[in-house]
Amino acid sequence: MKIETLAVHGGYSPDPTTKAVAVPIYQTTSYAFDDTQHGADLFDLKVAGNIYTRIMNPTQAVLEARVAAMEGGIAGLALASGMAAITYSIQTIAEAGDNIVSASTLYGGTYNLFAHTLPQIGINVRFADHRDPASFAPLIDARTKAIFCESVGNPLGNITDFEALAAIAHAHGIPLIVDNTVPSPYLCRPIEHGADIV
Repeated sequence: MKIETLAVHGGYSPDPTTKAVAVPIYQTTSYAFDDTQHGADLFDLKVAGNIYTRIMNPTQAVLEARVAAMEGGIAGLALASGMAAITYSIQTIAEAGDNIVSASTLYGGTYNLFAHTLPQIGINVRFADHRDPASFAPLIDARTKAIFCESVGNPLGNITDFEALAAIAHAHGIPLIVDNTVPSPYLCRPIEHGADIV
């Protein structure tokens, strides 16, 4: 499908009962379980299904699948803000004692997260020059969990060669995380250029 079609229809198939093509809004907080074993299997992640809207919701699942399809990814997670997404992306793969290597030209909130907040929980961030991809590799060590950059810097508008960063990241067995807020998947799809997480 073209990206325009994905933006309108991605992640959703018409409802088999009503044949509705619009995504329904599920206004519920909880879901029924077939029995106690089914409930236990859901919470143990042994079977797929809805547990509680704070964790998952069918309407949100369509949004996640749609954005993932537009980005060229395999799955997505919708969060309340871009800063929450960046925080999740780091905290999911790094813990106290680990580090990431990041471009130094970042959105102010991201820079503060990396320079001040993450170090408070033991995750160090090493900053490299976005203009020189080779400056990233010397900062990588055995505890480095990712390379991070913005596709187009906010607010500077700088362009990072994230294809070169992907090659460096993959040579070291770590993912490249790209914040693609400014151009959106309509104008730039970092996964097509080697990014692992967008």
